[in-house]
Amino acid sequence: MQTSQNKYYLNPIGFVNNERALELEKTKDCIKIGSTFFTGFEVLEKKNKKGLIKKYFTVREFFNYIDKKAPIKLRENFDNLISSRDLIKKIKKSQKNNFVIFGILNVTPDSFSDGGENLLLKDALKHSQQMVKSGADFVDLGGESTRPGAVKVSEDVEAMRILPILQLLNYNKINVSLDTRNSSTMELGILSGAKIINDVSALMNDKKSVEIIKYHQTPIILMHMPGTPQNMMKKNIYNNVLFDVYDFLEERINFCVANGIKRNNIIVDPGIGFGKNYEQNLEILRNLSLFHTLGCPIMLGVSRKRFISSIQKEDNPKNRLPGTIASTIMGMKQGIQIHRVHDVSEIVQSLKVFEKIVN
Repeated sequence: MQTSQNKYYLNPIGFVNNERALELEKTKDCIKIGSTFFTGFEVLEKKNKKGLIKKYFTVREFFNYIDKKAPIKLRENFDNLISSRDLIKKIKKSQKNNFVIFGILNVTPDSFSDGGENLLLKDALKHSQQMVKSGADFVDLGGESTRPGAVKVSEDVEAMRILPILQLLNYNKINVSLDTRNSSTMELGILSGAKIINDVSALMNDKKSVEIIKYHQTPIILMHMPGTPQNMMKKNIYNNVLFDVYDFLEERINFCVANGIKRNNIIVDPGIGFGKNYEQNLEILRNLSLFHTLGCPIMLGVSRKRFISSIQKEDNPKNRLPGTIASTIMGMKQGIQIHRVHDVSEIVQSLKVFEKIVN
């Protein structure tokens, strides 16, 4: 029986391609999570005084375990793991793909990779149209840089930056997700056509935000970030980065559900690069499949991130595309279906090739 001193985590492991999976599925030797098949499970039991206990099961062994002697909390985790991710089906532009692409559009002067490039309406529209043509399902529009150390801008300035291009994109029938942590910008954005809100603070920056999301029933992306962009890199102190990020996202999901937001309207993002150093980012990337147990679709944002330069030095973010592709494929092998990227054409091509090989 689970007590207050232990907690269970469930991590699907053992990626297998679809042709092999179809044979294994007949004998209950693999399981499909989203669009990805796995052949085993890692069960992690965290105890306050005794550390961490790891157990490994084949899928068949795990089914026997879950039926007979698994703790209740672990069974709840499993129920979340196999729950439907209907939101992905709703937001995909092409049902032929098993992935969803959010193309990044920053209308800011100081974003880490593309700051200043899309300040003019004509440039922002042209870039957005090109991303959609290349396969983006959504344009992820942001009016405030959240790079490490970025200066916070006022809500009025943020609104003035995003509203003209948001209205123009909506007029051109381009799906927009709005990257903001401010409730007033969220409401203006939703009323101007934004289909999804992407909040790097997971609705913690502004107490009014949860009411806006609840009222409009707009899908929300909850990201993990310790502190604020100004101080997050000084707050990357974790007992265990993987479990701490998981626990944070679990708490924010429960908060949203308790406040009237439907679970099937929530996407989670572990926040690669936000308050995590090089090793912490890699630990999360190695174990992304753990977050499936939260029962929500997962967004991965690795595009042009600094951790890539820590592996092979590259000071120019625009030259980090190969590392971005490698990290994105790693995410796909762990069942991650939503990707937030700068280089839409290249990422879409790489994912289509990956899917064709796997399928």
